[in-house]
Amino acid sequence: MKRFGDPARLALLLASVAAAPFALCAPAHAQDEAVIEEEDAIVVTARRRAENLQDVPISISVQSAEQLDQRGAETITVLQETTPNATVQVARGSNSTLIAFIRGVGQQDPLWGFEPGVGLYVDDVYIARPQAAVLDIFDINRIEVLRGPQGTLYGRNTIGGAVRYVTDLMDTEQAELTARLAFGSYNQLETVLSGSVPLTDTFVVGGALALYVRDGYGTNTFTGAEHYNKDVDAFRVSAQWTPNNALTVRLTADGVDDDSNPRHGHREIPFAAGGPSYDAPADVYDTRAGAGDDNHVETRGVALHIDYEISPSLTLRSITAGREGETIGVIDFDNTEFPTLDIPAYYADDQFTQEFQLLFDYGRVQGVAGVYYLDGMARGAFDTVLGGAALTIFTAGQVDTESIAVFGDVSIDLTEQWALSVGGRWTRDEKTGTVYRQNFTQNFAGERSPFFGGASIPGLVRTDYTNSAEFEEFTPRVSLTWEPSDALTLYASYGRGFKSGGFDMRGDAVLTPATVDGYEPEFVDTYEIGFHSSFFQGRANLSGAVFHSDYTDMQITRQEPTIAGGIASFVDNAAQAELRGAELEGRLFVTDNLTANFAVGYIDGEFKEYLTNIVNPAPPPATIPADFSGTAGFQNTPDWTGSFSLTYTAPLLGGELAITPSATYRGDSQMFEFATPLIDQEAYTLYNLSMTWTSESDRFRLGLHGHNLSDEEYRVGGYNFPGALFGDSVIGFYGPPRTVTGVIEVRF
Repeated sequence: MKRFGDPARLALLLASVAAAPFALCAPAHAQDEAVIEEEDAIVVTARRRAENLQDVPISISVQSAEQLDQRGAETITVLQETTPNATVQVARGSNSTLIAFIRGVGQQDPLWGFEPGVGLYVDDVYIARPQAAVLDIFDINRIEVLRGPQGTLYGRNTIGGAVRYVTDLMDTEQAELTARLAFGSYNQLETVLSGSVPLTDTFVVGGALALYVRDGYGTNTFTGAEHYNKDVDAFRVSAQWTPNNALTVRLTADGVDDDSNPRHGHREIPFAAGGPSYDAPADVYDTRAGAGDDNHVETRGVALHIDYEISPSLTLRSITAGREGETIGVIDFDNTEFPTLDIPAYYADDQFTQEFQLLFDYGRVQGVAGVYYLDGMARGAFDTVLGGAALTIFTAGQVDTESIAVFGDVSIDLTEQWALSVGGRWTRDEKTGTVYRQNFTQNFAGERSPFFGGASIPGLVRTDYTNSAEFEEFTPRVSLTWEPSDALTLYASYGRGFKSGGFDMRGDAVLTPATVDGYEPEFVDTYEIGFHSSFFQGRANLSGAVFHSDYTDMQITRQEPTIAGGIASFVDNAAQAELRGAELEGRLFVTDNLTANFAVGYIDGEFKEYLTNIVNPAPPPATIPADFSGTAGFQNTPDWTGSFSLTYTAPLLGGELAITPSATYRGDSQMFEFATPLIDQEAYTLYNLSMTWTSESDRFRLGLHGHNLSDEEYRVGGYNFPGALFGDSVIGFYGPPRTVTGVIEVRF
């Protein structure tokens, strides 16, 4: 019921793009308005004010609605294919939870209380939790990616960067309606309706409804249920009032309901615990999970945007928003019908945010100043069901966060060629964490705790505390821009970001008493040199950057041996690292009918310190610190990423045909800081081909999109719980197989 590759492939890819100069793949970033092209220049608002891209000292990528449509993009995970040094994908054991890393910085664990390292914004509203954040692409204007710390203008938890999902603006002059139908592999059927109606000269309303249904890529061979299926409903509604040229008021609401079956993953090794031996399923999308097939995720949000032009040089902006979400699901880690390692779970969150901005432009001095407030709550509970040990461990908790920030960023044109930008943000977070953890003895194998409907016998309380902490930080940014000509801009910048501290919701106070004290913030300081260029009247552009990041006080989840002989999960600021890399993006209009795009990223990360504890068996037993920096590596961060695409257009049957072949390369990557060969992903390349036909009137559009045409099998996540007690639960989660989708779109 509904409720509230390999090096040879990389060399081939790079060789194909090295033959000609290219431009940044749609190098634009805008706040409220669509990307504007003025006489071969692109006006953007990356710093929340309108500027020519050539003047913006930030590394930016963007995919416009047209580009996304030509590629047949379905969700924001397409950004992983087009953005250098980025990982944007579905989190392990989930259908719609987002995992994002940029330049080696992110957060893989979506547990409540843990903060993301890449900020997600929908129409400039911060989305604090990753659940239901794998946004489907509909009613959209563009998606933007800002790489590197964005601590000044976008605040806490953007130490890797920020992703901005910008919805389409309504037509204030005439009614419009778009109907889109998609059908394809695995009985895919998607329907999207969107439109708007001006009720008066100053008031317009609109909305969009999207329904997504698809059979599973695999099957639960124990229950017969679909595995990796999709069953999602989403909506947006808007109302905009513009009584005069100085005032705009926009009210929006959105929601998502995801009833797709749970993703239990695929066993990577045979199972022998608790019953007869099982080989790993031949199909990587199959499972034999017995923990259940019920799953529900929902989110709701509302936002009020107000822009008031005080004078031609001064504008006041207010963004007020509230969001809430709930997740009920289960992951069967052992992937068998036996309750060897099952995790039923519940999550809930809500947030209220208020932001005021004052934008000013006095000729040679431009900038923005503002204040920001967030009041958020995240809570959850889960059972760790260990059938082989007749034990269930119940874990529950809540984190309340109140955050306030004051920020400003000012640019000064020193001369016609030189500009200086200085910004800073002061942030104070107040957090209160409550954690409860208790053992339960099972009455029979697989018994859950009473919280999840079981009747097991209460045992030892392992954790029971409430604690509060306050984190106060200042994050500056400074950049210097030199424009030697209209065709070239060079910049050098320094920026700092921080991810807030907190409390470990899994903390075991019996094995690791220090967990009640929580952990501190982590920081990234990035030094960057980059350029934007445009040649041949905008037909060939190139943008790139090299960067060095110092990553300090890293929040590491350690699996630590204890004197009592167990293993405890413990979060601590236990690591320091350096990251170095480069990015190059480009576009070339080869002819009026042929466009080439590419993006290449390289990153080299090195841990300078990675502290954990080991047990010294010599009597008396004791834990001693050890540094594993020599063997640790960065998770979800391939050293090389690359993409290349061509778009050829030609007149056909009273319209225009566009053909877009593309290839995406990702180098070797590992799931965790320490290599796990059974689930780490080797380099791979994905090949796609899209064709769209648009009528001359722009009223009709037909599309045919093939993704992963070589049917590459590649992992996007995994868990590693070896050993008989856990049923050798080493499991992987896989990206989509080869699919073909047809699209019919009519615009009225």
